[in-house]
Amino acid sequence: MKFIGIDLGWKSQPSGLCCLEWTDQQLQLLDLDRKEAIADILIWIDQSVQPNEPAIIAVDAPTLIPNATGSRLPDKLSHKHFGKYHAGCYPANMNLPFAERTVNFGLALEQRGFAHAPTIEPQKLSRYQIEVFPHPAIVHLFGLERILKYKKGRLSERRLELIKLHQYILDILPNLEPPLRPLRLCGSFIPEIPSTGAALKETEDKLDSLICAYIAAHWWYWGEQRNLVLGDRTTGYIVIPKKVRS
Repeated sequence: MKFIGIDLGWKSQPSGLCCLEWTDQQLQLLDLDRKEAIADILIWIDQSVQPNEPAIIAVDAPTLIPNATGSRLPDKLSHKHFGKYHAGCYPANMNLPFAERTVNFGLALEQRGFAHAPTIEPQKLSRYQIEVFPHPAIVHLFGLERILKYKKGRLSERRLELIKLHQYILDILPNLEPPLRPLRLCGSFIPEIPSTGAALKETEDKLDSLICAYIAAHWWYWGEQRNLVLGDRTTGYIVIPKKVRS
């Protein structure tokens, strides 16, 4: 079973891409990449997951948008449940500039056999797609009191927050269930966080995509036992891991 994380650029900016595989009772990092054009992202997916191979694709973007204006139900629920962590998501509706791009991406995944999975039978092999949101997932997985603010602010401050995320991934994900194989053993993983703006943004996208892929694995492994689902197939939905028990 493979788990694909897509930190999708909502406009024309590059997207972070991650591929994990469940093997020997742990998750193995297979690839961490970044592509700009949607066509190139889809080619990367086709190369990472063979036809009829089971996988979940977790996308950080609104791929289901039923409303013409305002906010979706999952957007509102994200503020209700995670506003105290500063982790409410942006509103999505079909009149916003990014909507056509993100919805069409979800449709392209459906054409490849990846069905939306706001409900799931844990550990059943199939082809699924889900919408995810890294900020609240990071808060819950790593037991934080607020989000890591590596998206906005001064470069030096963003870098410090991204260093924290990098360290949490290295130290905590190998000890959760399902476990991620220690990334210190993976030569392809990011050895250090860069200090220049463009390189920092590339690293941010890649780490976000890894979190997306891990959420996909957590959803497949546990289902609703240890995950929250904000919304449903009709309203749009976001899958978020529940707080990890201490």
